[in-house]
Amino acid sequence: MFNHLHLHTEYSLLDGLSRIPDVMDRVATLGQTSVAMTDHGALYGAVDFYKEAKKRGIKPIIGIEAYVAPESRHKKSESRSNNYHHLTLLAKNEIGYRNLLQLSTKSHLEGFYYKPRMDKDLLAEYGKGIIALSGCPSG
Repeated sequence: MFNHLHLHTEYSLLDGLSRIPDVMDRVATLGQTSVAMTDHGALYGAVDFYKEAKKRGIKPIIGIEAYVAPESRHKKSESRSNNYHHLTLLAKNEIGYRNLLQLSTKSHLEGFYYKPRMDKDLLAEYGKGIIALSGCPSG
C-alpha cells in the first residue's frame, strides 16, 4: 500500500499549501493507514498533524525536510546559492521525535542563515531514532 512519506502542510513556509484536516480527509478516503508530515525546516504543525491523524485512525509520522549546511552550521557564506542541501528526516519513535525537536530548534538558534540549517555534527549528536531519506532533487 502507498503511503506518503514526504508531504508539506500549510506550516511549510513558502512551500506548503495543504491544510492538515483536508490532507487527513483525503488520506482516509484513499484508505491509506499512515502519512508523514515533512515541512521545511520546522515542526510547527506537528501537534495539529498528530491530533488530526489520530482522530481518523491514521498513523501520523512526524518529520522534517531539513536544510543541511555543506560545512558547519555556524559558517555563514557570502553566497546564498547552494548554501544547503535538503534531507528528509522522519521520527521512528519518541526518541526520534525528541531529537527532531532538538535539530529543528538548534538549526534555528545556531545555524540560521536565510534558512534554519543544521550540519553533520548536529545530525550525529541527535540522529538516534531518526530515519533519513534522500529522495529530493535538492538532497
